[in-house]
Amino acid sequence: MNFTKMQGCGNDYIYINGFEETVAEPEKLAVEMSERHFGIGADGIVLILPSQEADFCMRMFNADGSEGEMCGNASRCVGKFVYDRALTDKTSISISTLAGIKHLTLHIKDDVVDTVTVDMGEPIWQGEQIPTKSHLEFIQKHPLTAEDKTFEVTCVSMGNPHAVTYVENTDDFAVEKYGKMLETNSFFPNKTNVEFVQIVDKNHLKMRVWERGSGETMACGTGACAVVVATARNGLCAREADVELLGGTLHIKWDEKDNHVYMTGPARFSFEGKWLK
Repeated sequence: MNFTKMQGCGNDYIYINGFEETVAEPEKLAVEMSERHFGIGADGIVLILPSQEADFCMRMFNADGSEGEMCGNASRCVGKFVYDRALTDKTSISISTLAGIKHLTLHIKDDVVDTVTVDMGEPIWQGEQIPTKSHLEFIQKHPLTAEDKTFEVTCVSMGNPHAVTYVENTDDFAVEKYGKMLETNSFFPNKTNVEFVQIVDKNHLKMRVWERGSGETMACGTGACAVVVATARNGLCAREADVELLGGTLHIKWDEKDNHVYMTGPARFSFEGKWLK
């Protein structure tokens, strides 16, 4: 089976062209391929498939085999894949995901996709819809204890659940220690992604992320969106800001007119190969 390794700000997935390849057990394959010693190594796999409701369908599976609703970085890479591999000649495309249909604008440079803007839709604040065990319309400064620390989290869904909390310095913060405990906190019925945020100024945030099902990753597109909308709603940043992640920077805009969140960032090919197992 042929595959393509791609990354968006270091958030790396293995992409499989479902127009040419058939994957019978994607959950099992995601675990095998994502393993960094006996497999290829990745944050998961992404299947690019035909769709009856959009231009393409994207299914993404985390490194532990669980299926995710949406991945912002992966959606940008899907945009680059389908354009650069001549599956489409359109620069505005739609992709169906478990979080709904997402609309992408492809920015071309030297005849290939350089960056992609994704309309990530509207943030979801209602506690039951995120989902959490709270019935509140807005979950702000909710205390969650992880071993020796209590974190105040703001919760939001960008198609998948996020818990945003603030720290003084992301560089030396124990993300793995606390991330895995917050991910599985009983407050979140479907677990959660966790963002640890340092506020540099109103237009610049630093973030490290513990992704549900994958652990700490170099970047998370839905997480960057969640961070800007949560921080803006908390009055701590502007509605448009750069989010600096371990793997690069994403530009996020929470539009006042339509309440949609727009994410712009790079997408890159890493290598191609053939899976022989």
